[in-house]
Amino acid sequence: MAIKKVLVVDDSATERHVLGEILTKQGFEVSFAEDGESGVAQSKLVKPDLVLMDVVMPGLNGFQATRAITKDPDTQHIPVIICTTKGQETDKIWGMRQGAKDYVVKPVDAAELMTKIAALG
Repeated sequence: MAIKKVLVVDDSATERHVLGEILTKQGFEVSFAEDGESGVAQSKLVKPDLVLMDVVMPGLNGFQATRAITKDPDTQHIPVIICTTKGQETDKIWGMRQGAKDYVVKPVDAAELMTKIAALG
């Protein structure tokens, strides 16, 4: 499946802007959510081809939101890449256990992100 629509879930306006710039320059259609709850809701509404998920957010955190998306029959086909400052191996393992397909540590390297997205497509 070709990835065209990407949902960026991050509570930081700066991170949303940076990721949005990287993705739109590569020709992706980007939508945004500011927290885990709206990320889960947007994934059902927008039906993106990929979700980039921050972890540290108020309310529903990224691990919980990833689990909600990957366990819901309506959205379980949507791959999630966790995109966070939490770079420890235990965080990565936990993220993958929640259903994430990959894990990127901030600050995001654009080339690395594109390689990970291409690997899913």
